[in-house]
Amino acid sequence: MDKTKKNFRINNLILCILGFIWLFPFTFVLVNSVKSGAEYNQGNFWDLPTGIAIQQSIDFISERVSLMNGFLNSLLYGVLSAAIAILLAALAAYAITKLKIKGRFFWFMLIYSGTIFPFQMYLVPVYKMYTQFNLYDTQIGMILFYSAISIPFCIFVLRNFFDGLGNEQLEAARIDGASDFHVFYKIYLPMAKAPISALFLFQFSFVWNDLLFGFTFSKSGNIRPIMTVLSQLNGPNGATTNAPAVLLACAIASIPTIFLYSVLNKNFEKGLVMTEK
Repeated sequence: MDKTKKNFRINNLILCILGFIWLFPFTFVLVNSVKSGAEYNQGNFWDLPTGIAIQQSIDFISERVSLMNGFLNSLLYGVLSAAIAILLAALAAYAITKLKIKGRFFWFMLIYSGTIFPFQMYLVPVYKMYTQFNLYDTQIGMILFYSAISIPFCIFVLRNFFDGLGNEQLEAARIDGASDFHVFYKIYLPMAKAPISALFLFQFSFVWNDLLFGFTFSKSGNIRPIMTVLSQLNGPNGATTNAPAVLLACAIASIPTIFLYSVLNKNFEKGLVMTEK
């Protein structure tokens, strides 16, 4: 018992140290984001601000980019693409693990093979296809791409989860006359609440933090996601013209993922435990 308590305290100490290591630079990002440009350039990065001066940064951001458009675009892409990918992956995972179809493992490997190659290999063929079908620089094109690229990982997680569930409830529901879709919607989908929450957080964060695909498949300010918009705050040749403004914009851009994690925290932790089994 004493050994268990000792290990528990050691683990808590390690987690506290890791949490401090992560929060320490993030705190000073927030501190420097409220400085004026002159105070930031003339002082030290670790000095506390003499006051809150964010109006200059807000004016700089509004002159250079439309942060709100990028914010709303990424919110739209993240929510819809994650939801679409999880729904399609859940249907496929249920079919592969619970329905009597031929070559179930083959279909799983065919879908999951999308993760074998580096994502950069998709840029040229998808770009050519998008320009041909008028999907380039459109919100629908961005949502379709993010949804498609998220499906293999989602189906991998949900297949493992559904495969670990017994077939007793499925057989009982079929005896009562329930259809396969009814069993999926009423029984298996509610049971997968925890891994679905974890997947939603993972995929939303992936879409929200994406820069490469946002640059490649969009060019208009009303289509580009938030990270692409933030990259435009840099000056010529990558030189930052207003560091506090960039830090403030980055701090604002981090709000949705932090909020989503706080909301899905319980389901996220439970989902990680379930998917590891």
